[in-house]
Amino acid sequence: QVQLVESGGGLVQPGGSLRLSCAASGSLFRLYTMAWYRQAQGKQRELVAVITGGGNTDYADSVKGRFTISRDNAKNTVYLQMNSLKPEDTAVYFCNGVAAPGGNYWGQGTQVTVSS
Repeated sequence: QVQLVESGGGLVQPGGSLRLSCAASGSLFRLYTMAWYRQAQGKQRELVAVITGGGNTDYADSVKGRFTISRDNAKNTVYLQMNSLKPEDTAVYFCNGVAAPGGNYWGQGTQVTVSS
């Protein structure tokens, strides 16, 4: 069983920045595809960014150019650097890890609120 623990959420003004972290347990982290999802109140959970074990990345159109996903395999940690934050980025952000075959793990979520 892989455990994921997010941190770094909080309240930030529009235009500000936050960095989310997700620490994973287990010795095979480097093989996992990791992702960040978010869920705003009353909306469905949506994919924000993904990074493969090989370091390939992809982003939702709404965050391209503003968010950066990265990973440090030595620390079993994935990050989401969020810049130029907008009120519409307000959501609970979840870390997700996919480990073949069949492993799909979620963190508990961290709240990000963008408001003046």
